[in-house]
Amino acid sequence: ETATGKALARYWLHNGMVNVEGTKMSKSLGNFTTIRALLDSGISPMTLRFFVLQAHYRKPLDFSAEALAAAATGWKGLNAALLLGERHGAALNWQNIDPIAAPWLEANRERFSAAMDDDLNSSAALAVLFDLAKPLRALANRLERGDTPSSEERALGSQWQLFQELAGVLGLNAEQLSASAAQLSDADIEIQIAARKTAKANRNFAEADNIRTALKEQGIELIDKPGGNTEWLRS
Repeated sequence: ETATGKALARYWLHNGMVNVEGTKMSKSLGNFTTIRALLDSGISPMTLRFFVLQAHYRKPLDFSAEALAAAATGWKGLNAALLLGERHGAALNWQNIDPIAAPWLEANRERFSAAMDDDLNSSAALAVLFDLAKPLRALANRLERGDTPSSEERALGSQWQLFQELAGVLGLNAEQLSASAAQLSDADIEIQIAARKTAKANRNFAEADNIRTALKEQGIELIDKPGGNTEWLRS
């Protein structure tokens, strides 16, 4: 505080331990990583923030490649909804959005506030964001395909405005991706491969197949080798 002239914090929260597959993450066990290492590996900051917010701050957070891959997928959907207004707001005539009036939107604001007032229940707050994001994501996908939005979809401006506001409360801000950055990074691919390996070990072969298919659709070909190793190629 002396160095910056600003208060360090108004609230102190004692968070739950970070576990790796049920075991406490620690240097002595050699199973630890750092936020800086994850960021340097190509994981986006918002993916990490979303990952942490999925669990209540007082509960243990189980860190695994599979969980991180799931968080990346969840954040991708929310990010698409957040980018909707920035990329297509002018075409949708959302420059001057009317104040939120729909009762059900206000009900969602109240749901979000109640979740955060309940000892910062961020996982419940995220559930509200996903409810608001669903039609916004669908509209974003349609616009990316070149479809013409319906009158009902053009009227989603207030919903997007509320969604963006509540996401900002959790520090979830849209990540702009260039055409090259939109491709999966090497780190993202390795995370998906690790998640697929875990799914196969748990005999969840349907999930393993889904991961392979999703990667193939993004131009990533998996090559299974003897000994359980998997190599990959970009098509």
